[in-house]
Amino acid sequence: MNKLIVSPSPHDENYLKTTTIMLNVIIALLPALGVGVFMFGWRALTLTAVCIASCMIFEYGSRRLMKKNNTITDLSAVVTGIILAMNLPVTLPYWMAVIGCFVAIVIVKQLFGGIGQNFANPAITARIVLMVSFPGAMTNWIKAQDYDYDAVSSATPLALESKGGELPSYLDLFLGNTGGCLGETCALALLIGGLYLAARKIISLAAPVSFIGALALLTAISGDDPLYHILAGGVFLGAFFMATDYATTPITTKGKVVFGLGCGIITFVIRHFGSYPEGVSFSILLMNVLTPYIEQLTRTKVFGAKEAEKNEG
Repeated sequence: MNKLIVSPSPHDENYLKTTTIMLNVIIALLPALGVGVFMFGWRALTLTAVCIASCMIFEYGSRRLMKKNNTITDLSAVVTGIILAMNLPVTLPYWMAVIGCFVAIVIVKQLFGGIGQNFANPAITARIVLMVSFPGAMTNWIKAQDYDYDAVSSATPLALESKGGELPSYLDLFLGNTGGCLGETCALALLIGGLYLAARKIISLAAPVSFIGALALLTAISGDDPLYHILAGGVFLGAFFMATDYATTPITTKGKVVFGLGCGIITFVIRHFGSYPEGVSFSILLMNVLTPYIEQLTRTKVFGAKEAEKNEG
């Protein structure tokens, strides 16, 4: 006689496992990382390696201290390390990057329960903490293909625009021949990675499209160049790789659209009215906080279900 085996979901043996998802994200990030190494030299690769190694060590150590099953093999720490590195200037001292990794893995991720339990994106939070703590080092960008890491820092495209400097061409922005963080300058490489994830059905394009679309529309209405603002800064990196994080963004399609619109609006407000030229990281972090409320408002109502009546007796 066959036995009925009861087990927790998921019951589909073909579902995507965490390791598979993270491996695909790593593959999608490789084009942008490759361009970063080409444009900024081998220090871009060593800084990324430091971030990956630090994240894995902190993941392993914190799980051991908390006496929990170790999750180092699911590759999520590797993904966090790569994304954090891509949000850093190539000139950042290694020890500062290690601090960022500690914030991302130990404080943001593990102290809230580990993968899937964190309310904010670890890499974004770490970048903001580093920006507030070490503003000088976090804004010490160099020009692309300038391997003199002691050279005078160069402004990013958005900073050049705010200061009225000579702006790079659309082609330079698209190919990454500009100053900026090591993984955010090449829109083409990030677009290739994002479309790869969408084709593999790892991410939905609802959030990225609504994010980029909202920013472009508001920028056009304000009289600025929408294409320049889309290609400059960390829009593509944020839209495809951080606004699509499973743990910190809404599950429903409507929720993803609302999340993306919110990111686009906040990014525009910070860029247009604030003193800080970039706003992608802050916008995603703020929308991370609102994710539970967005999910509650956009959740699908079960067909045939009705609200439970209050007990008036």
